[in-house]
Amino acid sequence: MPPGLYTPEQRARRDATRWTWVQGVLAPVQFLACLISLGLVLRCLLTGEGESLALLSVIVKTGLLYTIMLTGCIWEKVVFGQYLFAAAFFWEDVFSMLVLVLHTAYVWAWLNGDWAVRDLLLLALAAYAAYAINAIQFLLKLRAARLQEAAGKDSAVPSIVLTSGERA
Repeated sequence: MPPGLYTPEQRARRDATRWTWVQGVLAPVQFLACLISLGLVLRCLLTGEGESLALLSVIVKTGLLYTIMLTGCIWEKVVFGQYLFAAAFFWEDVFSMLVLVLHTAYVWAWLNGDWAVRDLLLLALAAYAAYAINAIQFLLKLRAARLQEAAGKDSAVPSIVLTSGERA
């Protein structure tokens, strides 16, 4: 892996693909859905009110997670040449698998119908905690990419060409 998050070619592919825009739209939508669902889940746990809405909100959040993961795999393929576990996002992808497992376990338990509502909601909270950690990982990568781009612009100042192609 070269220094920095993206090679110039990867950055060009990232900037040219519509999947970057898709990820940029889905990420805040999923985050907003998570905040709303979290409020509903906590309300239900604390007061016992809104059980159906709280349970369904986790399903909606999980659907958004599946969507962003699928489109993220496509984005990663376009930018890095592989669907998952590209070097630049390896640990984010590893942790994303935990997030997917927890959300999928919730869906399975919800569909199975054998779990108590409180247990389902606690599983949802565990899934949301993992999602929050994963979101922080991606935000740190986004910040790193912006810092890399800013540093690249600073280093894009034309250099003086010396004899035999050397640069000062």
